[in-house]
Amino acid sequence: MRFFKRLSPKTVGLASALITVVIWTAFIVIARASADPSRQPSLNPFDIALARILGASLILLPWGWWLVRKQRLKGSLLGLSPLPLRETVTVGLFGGLLYAPLAYSGFGFAPAAHASVLMPGSLPLWTALLAVVVLHDRLTRARVMGLALIVAGDLLVGGSSLLHALGGGEVWKGDLLFMTAAFCWSIYSVLVRRHALDAVRATIAITAFAFVAYVPSYLLLLFLHAVPGRFLTAPLGDIVFQMVFQGVGSVVISGITFTKMIGHYGPVRSTMITALVPGLSALAAVMFLGEPLHWHLLAGLALVTGGIVFGVRRATAAPLPAVITPVSSLNTP
Repeated sequence: MRFFKRLSPKTVGLASALITVVIWTAFIVIARASADPSRQPSLNPFDIALARILGASLILLPWGWWLVRKQRLKGSLLGLSPLPLRETVTVGLFGGLLYAPLAYSGFGFAPAAHASVLMPGSLPLWTALLAVVVLHDRLTRARVMGLALIVAGDLLVGGSSLLHALGGGEVWKGDLLFMTAAFCWSIYSVLVRRHALDAVRATIAITAFAFVAYVPSYLLLLFLHAVPGRFLTAPLGDIVFQMVFQGVGSVVISGITFTKMIGHYGPVRSTMITALVPGLSALAAVMFLGEPLHWHLLAGLALVTGGIVFGVRRATAAPLPAVITPVSSLNTP
């Protein structure tokens, strides 16, 4: 944090935006490369989720423990979460426990280009609809038009997968998992806004809940050979890489830089900046993974990106639903 104070606000904002976009873009490409069955990965999607949680926990759990004691908070989960137990469980269930396994499982069925369209595209759609129901937000005409473009783009991509399913294809399963993962993250985002949670504390809380709920149970299942995971036998280098990128990079670093970007550019301009992620990740998948970019993917990509930009630009007078980083996010990432 002291490093940020030495730089000008403009430099911090620009660097934060660049880092966020790069990590969110890389998240989609690396997750596909890591989970694609045709590449014979050393870790399965649930192993990658475990590495993500462990990597983030190495930094965020000590941070949470320190916050609870320094600020004398009524923490939960052995004093690791700086939020009360109820908030920790609710945001942790959707933002920490469900999101990662769903997203990584999707990459086992569908290419990165599909994730580029459906995950960033579904996120503002689900968030806006949930905000109407839960927060009683009002959808402006411009927002509705932006969401309509996003829906059209999602249908263009997902509908094609459903048609191919008649011939025995399984890409539709990945598309469904991507949209479900985005739905879970949207619930988390709306809960964060509803309870007016601090972004850092919320990120620590979802990591603490995921650590307590996922790590012991999954490791036990691995020891008992009850699940087909390969975490205990995978090369150490692969595990460390996933812990560093998926955990430290996607969760911790992009979480901080996204918050810094919001502080400098505001939510509207920040959302427009992150609208670059679908196009960049799709192109990166073509370059680095050799994935084809068919016309319907390009059209869906254009519709989703246009819907995000149009909806945000025309709705500057209306409050945006709070979206905390995915993948990632978002990214996501």
